[in-house]
This record gives sequence, structure tokens and C-alpha cells, in this order.
Amino acid sequence: MPARAVGGLRPPDVAGPAFDPTLGWRLHPQVAVRPEPFGALLYHFGTRKLSFLKNRTILAVVESLGEHPDVRSALRSAGIDDPQEPPYLHALGVLADSNMLIKKDSQ
Repeated sequence: MPARAVGGLRPPDVAGPAFDPTLGWRLHPQVAVRPEPFGALLYHFGTRKLSFLKNRTILAVVESLGEHPDVRSALRSAGIDDPQEPPYLHALGVLADSNMLIKKDSQ
């Protein structure tokens, strides 16, 4: 399966269909994060998928998701305001669609 690059700054139309930014999300427990100068590599040991985060801001958001009640709180904490949200919501939606992120109340 090819690696996916996420976290680019190209505005999307919408986030992933199952991704709801009003809910709490967190990294899947089988996902390892390796920070890199360009952002990070995420590897899911269960699905064997690899994803790239294209900048350090999306890495900060992903790493802090579990500490916030919802995605928008995590974005605000990383200094991302409403007009800047779309590409980050898209990237998080891609991660949720690929099971890198799961809803906070999931096991």
C-alpha cells in the first residue's frame, strides 16, 4: 500500500466523511510517531500503513489531540484560527479515514 502525505497547505473542499471535528480524537494505540525535520512519519503497526505529516504544526495538533475535548480546541491550541482550518481538517480527516486517528471513546 502506498504511503500517504498529509498536512499540506492546499485547502480541501471537506474533511473525510467519518471525521467530525466537533468530537474528541486521538492517535490509534498501534500508531508510532517519528518526528522529522519536515514534520513526521506515522506508522500503523496493525494496518502496516505509513503516513507523512508535511509540517510541524500538524504534528503538534496530532500529538495534542488526546489532551483536548475536540479537534477545534487542539487547532486553537496550536495557533490555527478559523480561516486556516480547512487544510488541517482535511489532513486530520485523511488520518481518521486511514485509522491513524480514532475517536477518543474508541478502544
